[in-house]
Amino acid sequence: YATVSAAGMPVDTPVLYFPSPGLASIDLATGLSYPAKAERARRNPKVGLWIEGAPDEPVVSIAGMAAVRDADLQGNVLRYLAEVSYTLPNNPDWALARQAVWYWTRVIVEIAPAKVLWWDSPSEMDSPPHVWRTAGDALFPQSDPAPPGKTSSPAKWAEKPWPELAEQALARGVPGHLTLIDGDGFPLPVRALGIARTADGFALDLPRGLPWPIDGKACLTFGGIETFLGEVTGADGAAAMRVERTLGVFPMSQDLTQLWQPAPGTRTQLMRRLEEELQRRGQSIPAIPKDRPPPSAGYRRRMARMGVAAPAS
Repeated sequence: YATVSAAGMPVDTPVLYFPSPGLASIDLATGLSYPAKAERARRNPKVGLWIEGAPDEPVVSIAGMAAVRDADLQGNVLRYLAEVSYTLPNNPDWALARQAVWYWTRVIVEIAPAKVLWWDSPSEMDSPPHVWRTAGDALFPQSDPAPPGKTSSPAKWAEKPWPELAEQALARGVPGHLTLIDGDGFPLPVRALGIARTADGFALDLPRGLPWPIDGKACLTFGGIETFLGEVTGADGAAAMRVERTLGVFPMSQDLTQLWQPAPGTRTQLMRRLEEELQRRGQSIPAIPKDRPPPSAGYRRRMARMGVAAPAS
């Protein structure tokens, strides 16, 4: 999921998505304690999604228009619980997981596709994609009104010199995704086929069938943990990225146990932002129900795809 910063820099953060009924929108959520992904989308609704599966499945790029939903945070909690609360990282007991109000208080972002590009499989990505576009006069949903006042100051997470962070990322052996802004202003990620470190950044091999320029401001992220921002130049599947800065490493992305029992300093920062953002919206801390709502139809489809039976309640 990619957004554009106020400075025009694309920022890519992997997320879980959950389509709305009827596929009118592709929805996702971010915590109110770390709302940047939603605030960027409210300021600039042009966003991008990259969806990929198994080697024999399609690869999909979506340029969409985002609508941010935070007027009813209690309602957001109930929807998010129905989408995700039956399959949790590290498999915690629900009595423990439900205490993580910093995690469950969510801003939902609805993304209506404006343009969809897809390849039938990753092996076909050196050829041009199939393309679908919405009608030129299409109307897109608008975000809830922005709350008054300034956004709460960001939490300060640990940062490393970029070469050290790059070595950490490459040593983990996880895929890297490069995001560039296309000619229509949408930030579009793509999985890199190969990545090597250089003196001032990275050399990347990319699919040759990408229909957007390999040029300009860019974001390279490795699973949302190590994230690099800078400038890219390239053509014909080859790109060079010069790193300008990195993003701090979110503790809960690197250590999933902290989702439910964060370190004291992490919890203090999360709760500080949560309370400040709730105050801006004139809302109370949502109640996390003792009994989870029934799983959504979308959750059941996801589990069925993996051959897992979803619980009845």
